Amino acid sequence: METTHAVVRGGWLRPALRVTGAGLLAATAAIHLDLYLTGYRNIPTIGWLFLLQIIAGFALAAAVLATGNQVVAALGAGFAVATLGGYLLSIWIGLFGFTEVRTTAGIVAGIIEVAAFAVLALLAITPPAAGSRGPGQGLGQMLAGLPLAQPAIAVLSAVGLVLLFVAVAGAGAPAATPSGGSVALKTGKVGAVTVLTNAKGFTVYTFAADRPGKSNCYGSCAAYWPPVTGSPSAAAGVTGTFGTITRTDGTKQVTWNGHPLYTYVGDRGPGQAGGNNLNLNGGVWHEVVVSG
Repeated sequence: METTHAVVRGGWLRPALRVTGAGLLAATAAIHLDLYLTGYRNIPTIGWLFLLQIIAGFALAAAVLATGNQVVAALGAGFAVATLGGYLLSIWIGLFGFTEVRTTAGIVAGIIEVAAFAVLALLAITPPAAGSRGPGQGLGQMLAGLPLAQPAIAVLSAVGLVLLFVAVAGAGAPAATPSGGSVALKTGKVGAVTVLTNAKGFTVYTFAADRPGKSNCYGSCAAYWPPVTGSPSAAAGVTGTFGTITRTDGTKQVTWNGHPLYTYVGDRGPGQAGGNNLNLNGGVWHEVVVSG
């Protein structure tokens, strides 16, 4: 019986785990590469972290595929967990001033990372055929001898999926002001600059990809940059001409001098302008500088 298990491990199981695990690591690195190239590279700190994740993901994928080493597989499993953890933190509390929202790319990447952990952890605890030698052989034998390793991998993978879906379920944009309601606009300070804010003091922004009287921010873009909706009511001393446009869902979005206005989910309170000069979701975002 023991000989049969060794044949199975050295026959199809380890190569299957090896190729699958490498492919999953490459897939999550590819998703992050696409996000990096389409705007995330411009986010302070997050851009560099994405670049490091991409490099490490492809490097580990190549190492797993080339060697099938148990220690390398364990590193790949840990990398997948760390990447998922960073995503969950960016949703729940924000990460380096950046707050993530629910997107298809994020959900798919999260599922792939859970799968990568499960596959690579199984590869790490599955010993090669008898007589095989390689670097880290002693550590590999220790991994293979861990008690209840397979049930633990299954439980951790299930927990990862639950946490992912709980996080993304609550990661949508804040509820918009009803289109028939009134939205107060005033001014506030971001450092030494006086900017336009909503009634709660949150900085509002314009989007360079918009056209006067037309918003080009929908879908995931509007989740990161919730439109300021309602009927504008500007405080005394606020300069500029206010109006509204009708969005595709029928809501009325406030405009300033013809430019549709938005807030940013990364701003946690008054006096913050984390979205200023970000090149994200197809264009550059600017705080609205006014004289109060």
